[in-house]
Amino acid sequence: MNALFASDNVTSACPEVMDAVIAANSGIAGSYGDDEWSLALKNRLSEIFETEVEVFLAVTGTASNALALSALAPVFGKIYCHELSHINTDECGAPELFTGGAKLIPMRSSNGRIDASDLAETIRGSGNVHVTQPSVVSVTMSCETGTVYQLDEIKAISKIAHDNKMSVHMDGARFANALVSLDVSPAEMTWKSGVDVLTLGGTKNGCLAAEAVVFFKPEMVGNFPFLHKRSGQLLSKMRFISSQLEAYLTDDVWLRNARHANAMAKILSEGLDSFANIKLAYPTQSNEVFVHLPRDVIDYLNSAGYDINEEELDGKAVRFVTAWNSEVKDINDLLDTLAQKY
Repeated sequence: MNALFASDNVTSACPEVMDAVIAANSGIAGSYGDDEWSLALKNRLSEIFETEVEVFLAVTGTASNALALSALAPVFGKIYCHELSHINTDECGAPELFTGGAKLIPMRSSNGRIDASDLAETIRGSGNVHVTQPSVVSVTMSCETGTVYQLDEIKAISKIAHDNKMSVHMDGARFANALVSLDVSPAEMTWKSGVDVLTLGGTKNGCLAAEAVVFFKPEMVGNFPFLHKRSGQLLSKMRFISSQLEAYLTDDVWLRNARHANAMAKILSEGLDSFANIKLAYPTQSNEVFVHLPRDVIDYLNSAGYDINEEELDGKAVRFVTAWNSEVKDINDLLDTLAQKY
């Protein structure tokens, strides 16, 4: 089967990242993050986010999300999230495991994003010993429908959370794609809009396996180093993770990769939308394209060798994903294949 457009997890790592890993493989270096690459990464992230940050690395998005939430939610806490969020649908109970039992409160909307007014009406139970306590709101950028929260949406959600003595977590598995879509600074999209902790993803946008939990308020770190170690994410040879992200964030590689992926998604989206019986399920605002495909078209594409992703959004739409190395030729081949059907 042709896995093109099935996910941005199927792609190779970008050359800059590979070169950095090879360079980091020379000589000896301190272990468990006590190395020049980890220090350089912390300094670079502090520069990029325009504030002093604390950084902890992980090798999967699931681990980084679950770890971040474990720092913010007590075992008796509530975590408000969208019903389509990865922490709710795709992480096999890891947030509940890492937090020791915090309860996810999934929220519904028509666009895949939490609505601030709905959040305000949903938060309840504070101080009541009989119920789990409101603790965290988690938003995803870009979100699971391929759309992005606007800054005013993030600020409104953050204000409600903070007014209710809750923290704000951002799942940034596709952070760069959302960032270039909004054309704002990393600081504006995070702590300046009220985000307390970010899980910054690199794996979907050119890294081998590199994610970071970024704290914007050092006082919130607390016992996190122990949680990090206990989870098995404190790698002894951390330089091979740090070097990936350091190269990824250098010379705007991450932004260039994301811009290309988003641009390819736009071309694919417009091409798919040009067919009379194919309808976009959501606006294409990042590198994911969701469309409603007739059953016979899905079967036709599968028979033509494409691996059609029907698992997203509970089967309500088919997902196509572009990546840092997607090519126009491959998009045209897919569209030509569809044209032959019609």
